[in-house]
Amino acid sequence: MSDQTVIAADYFQSYSVVGLLAVVGVLFVAVAFGAGRLLRPVVPTPEKLMTYECGVDPVGEGWAHTQVRYYVYAFLYVIFAIDSIFLFPWATVFADPGYGATTLVEMFVFLGFLAVGLLYAYKKGVLAWT
Repeated sequence: MSDQTVIAADYFQSYSVVGLLAVVGVLFVAVAFGAGRLLRPVVPTPEKLMTYECGVDPVGEGWAHTQVRYYVYAFLYVIFAIDSIFLFPWATVFADPGYGATTLVEMFVFLGFLAVGLLYAYKKGVLAWT
């Protein structure tokens, strides 16, 4: 066998272990849910079928007003979380020979998307301290 065939076999063998663990995990969850469905008692009553929140009987409408600023805070968190998740691997690949120019262009495209998100937040007035 050639050297590349051995490397490819080792590569796919390592992924077969990951695939086997994924299958075992899915089967474990499926068996647990199936056993729960078979073993639990099913006695529906009107009280059990009624919607509740935190053990309190529902009163009034189901619609609640939520301020938009909380969604914008979540949006900003996602921007900075994705930024940090992408920057650390990029910094390690950027140092490898042959990847410099490509990864630099990719990073500027990514930072451009981040800048658009921050510009949106700035225009909405979220970044102003009150």
